Amino acid sequence: MDENRYQCIVVGGGAAGLTAAVYLAREGYKTLLIEKNDKPGGLISTFEHNGFYFDAGIRGFEDAGVILPMLADLGIQLDIAKSPVSIGIENEIINVDTTEQIKEYQAILEKLYPESREEVRVIISEIKKAVTYLQALYGVMNPMFKDLKKDLPYLFKELIPWLPKYFKTISKIKKMNSPFESYLGDRITNRSLFDIVFQHFFKQTPAFFALSYFYLYPDYFYPIGGMGRWADAVANKFIELGGTVEYNVVAQRVNVLEGYLDVDSEKRFYFDSLIWAADLKSLYSNVTLSGLPDRVEKVFEQKKSQILNARGGESVFSVFMEVDEDPETFRNISNSHFFYTPSKIGLGDTNRKEMEALLANWSNLSKTEILDWVNRFVSLNTFEISIPVLKDANLAPEGKTGLIVSFLFDYEIFNRVHSDGWYNEFKVAVENRVVEVLSKSIYPFLKEKITHRFSFSPISIHNRTLSTDGAITGWAFGKHMPSVNAMHKMNKAVFTPFPNVFIAGQWSFSPSGVPMSILTGRLATNQAISFIKKKNV
Repeated sequence: MDENRYQCIVVGGGAAGLTAAVYLAREGYKTLLIEKNDKPGGLISTFEHNGFYFDAGIRGFEDAGVILPMLADLGIQLDIAKSPVSIGIENEIINVDTTEQIKEYQAILEKLYPESREEVRVIISEIKKAVTYLQALYGVMNPMFKDLKKDLPYLFKELIPWLPKYFKTISKIKKMNSPFESYLGDRITNRSLFDIVFQHFFKQTPAFFALSYFYLYPDYFYPIGGMGRWADAVANKFIELGGTVEYNVVAQRVNVLEGYLDVDSEKRFYFDSLIWAADLKSLYSNVTLSGLPDRVEKVFEQKKSQILNARGGESVFSVFMEVDEDPETFRNISNSHFFYTPSKIGLGDTNRKEMEALLANWSNLSKTEILDWVNRFVSLNTFEISIPVLKDANLAPEGKTGLIVSFLFDYEIFNRVHSDGWYNEFKVAVENRVVEVLSKSIYPFLKEKITHRFSFSPISIHNRTLSTDGAITGWAFGKHMPSVNAMHKMNKAVFTPFPNVFIAGQWSFSPSGVPMSILTGRLATNQAISFIKKKNV
């Protein structure tokens, strides 16, 4: 039993779980990290196929004053390259090397929508405002990765003078927390213009989150060797610090009162404190309440109802292409991280009313009718295109290029296709349409140069991470989100109804990319340590 007892167990080896685990180990706590896959990272992973290296999840890091300070604080050396972003609409493309390129973005929008110049200026004005707020927010290195007792110059010369600006900025950001659709929707009458700006993002995305991305684009970087190198480096540091990892296991039952977690019928691990950095529906479905006070059970059941009835956010569909074309051909078109929209028309009702009608009438529709909608949906969408070999020349065979093309796609459509028995046929049809659209627009040579291709769907993401609805940034945005979604309340995001159980990652705070997952992982660590210290007094 002593062998299987840990001061803290962390469930989930993604960004949040790795962060929590490595900081617990650094503080000397006996820590176990449990991960369902055979390697760490979750959606931060890289794999090889036919000599091409592809990133299975996210395509680049935005530092946001978090990731690089964390690595420095842990003494992790990671070779990185800049991952500059390009934005393209039809034949108009700009490279976003600094926030000054916002002027070029404005020029493109005015050229494409000359009848809506004033509305373009409204959009640009709001983007500039969000950029200003973000600059203030990231004005100093994040204090979570500083030893304030030892670094007094940082404390007195940087952090304390910055705090008034921080609190003032947070109050302004609150006013931009409404959904992007409503925040700009009343100001923009040109729906195509609105869609082109908005369809990069999830439905109901908070306005500040969407508008501030222009600040983050020049901030993107990429680990040499692929995104998975970050996860490997943090996991290796955790093990170096004395941590233990159990791969290929899934938490099946949690007994909070007795402090144990079962991963199969024969294996049980005991804990003083638990950090759950995985899907929250799994936690709330597997907790044993036996022996807990009635008041705790009541609070838990209320929270459980909220969580089990909540929907995950949108997911993505990704096509991986092995292309017999020199990387320089692609470099002459865009940077290595490319947001491209082949048509200025915008998704419009294709992504709103038509999708709702599609799901409502599913049983009455033929395959042909469903695929007709898919063809329109793909043709008008915005693609996130990643070209790893442009960031690291060793990530593809010489003279060849690996291409990753992703776009937002609702999990429920794939779920229904899967239930109806034509999942693989549907996936291939979507792949075909992606290749067709890109070959008729930005890459006219593409169709003839692909030597192999395959895809990951929202179902693939769910199977890899057990993520509700295959979501990649947590809960669907809306009025009844079961997580904290305001920055000034972030400290509260990690608590559960149980004093010895904490949560972290995309299900604890929304929206939650990698930087926010890291921050919640660090916050959960602090609370777990506080609990363990009190328990041992």
